[in-house]
Amino acid sequence: MQTYAAAAGRVLAAFGADGALDREFVLAELSPVLRFPAPQAISFHFIDYLVHGWDVARSLGVDYELEPDLLAAALPVARAVPDGEPRKLGVVPFAPGIPVTGALSVMDQIVAMLGRSPAWPR
Repeated sequence: MQTYAAAAGRVLAAFGADGALDREFVLAELSPVLRFPAPQAISFHFIDYLVHGWDVARSLGVDYELEPDLLAAALPVARAVPDGEPRKLGVVPFAPGIPVTGALSVMDQIVAMLGRSPAWPR
């Protein structure tokens, strides 16, 4: 937990620094050489934290309720993650999207787009 908290603190400090929105960032987990504009880098971390929070909550069997404005901001980010062959090849850090039917909550739509079954243990 301390390692995660320290890493999250470094991310918050980097993205919260004066002028950060005008910078580019290296995201080593995606590429050691590519640089990403701050808004894109921040959106990558945002969706990653949101979905992995869902993963942890599901694995612990606890509810994971997020504010509607967070989910509304996350939905277009999830939609922008490439699907198909890049995910099958491991180029994208999410499994291929899962087709779902019926009415889904926004959170369920997000996790399905990012390769998780919304029905995974409840």
